[in-house]
Amino acid sequence: MIAKKAPNPTDKHVGARVRMRRMMLSMSQEKLGDALGLTFQQVQKYEKGANRIGASRLQQIAHILQVPVAFFFEGAPAATGQLVEGMSEAPSPSYVSDFLATSDGLALTKSFMKIKDPKLRRRIVDLVEQMVADHDK
Repeated sequence: MIAKKAPNPTDKHVGARVRMRRMMLSMSQEKLGDALGLTFQQVQKYEKGANRIGASRLQQIAHILQVPVAFFFEGAPAATGQLVEGMSEAPSPSYVSDFLATSDGLALTKSFMKIKDPKLRRRIVDLVEQMVADHDK
């Protein structure tokens, strides 16, 4: 029996960003698959990072999801051993991507962005921070 190889961290990140953007557009895996000429199972494998997305396919996905290709790499883990000497790696806010990849995170973000009053938005942030502080006691 052949051991299953773990997905590459960059492939997983790109897949998660595809999923996040697809969900932001309220598009099903089936609809994205149809636009690409693939099954929804293949889209599922891309989103999990189980299958690597080729360059031309990623360009196709970017066009369908109306984002630049670079969108899928924002916050991606750095390739090991490829930093230029003297340059430090910027911290990756992957927790934001992870949060936005959930249906609750996406719904909360969409609703929050519809609130136009900055003072009300600030009060909501204060409320949530206070709830967390009270919970941690």
